[in-house]
Amino acid sequence: MSSDLWSFSLATYARPGVEHACLQLQTAGANVCLLLCGLWLEQRGVAYDEQRARQLAMLVGPWDVEVVQPLRALRTQWKTLAAEDPVLKGMREQLKSLELEAERALLSRLEGMAQEWTRNVAGSNTWLESLAGAATSPNRDALQVLRVAVTGT
Repeated sequence: MSSDLWSFSLATYARPGVEHACLQLQTAGANVCLLLCGLWLEQRGVAYDEQRARQLAMLVGPWDVEVVQPLRALRTQWKTLAAEDPVLKGMREQLKSLELEAERALLSRLEGMAQEWTRNVAGSNTWLESLAGAATSPNRDALQVLRVAVTGT
């Protein structure tokens, strides 16, 4: 696995079943960038810490609400119209690129916050469930898909 969060996220997202699991969790209210960060922390063997989990969530919240979600909402809103309008289709693709760039910036910020956190040989498998929050209960299978994609178990 890659050492930087962006590369790790791209590699993880490309694995079978991960995109569907992420979209399922996102629909349930989870932040996919935060989940990928949790997986990255688990993979790096960073021991879970509730205060650090809150710090990550606090970092994600405003950026997600003010930047990522508006881009995603507009892109989604244009989906049907873009199928019939080539100009709008191109603009929708530009929105998709901006949304991805906003997520990349968020992952960079998350990595910056967590980069120096002490690694623990035993690691921790608590990050993912904690950062999924309320989306955990109805989506245990989706969380398991993410964990298997990274650990193979």
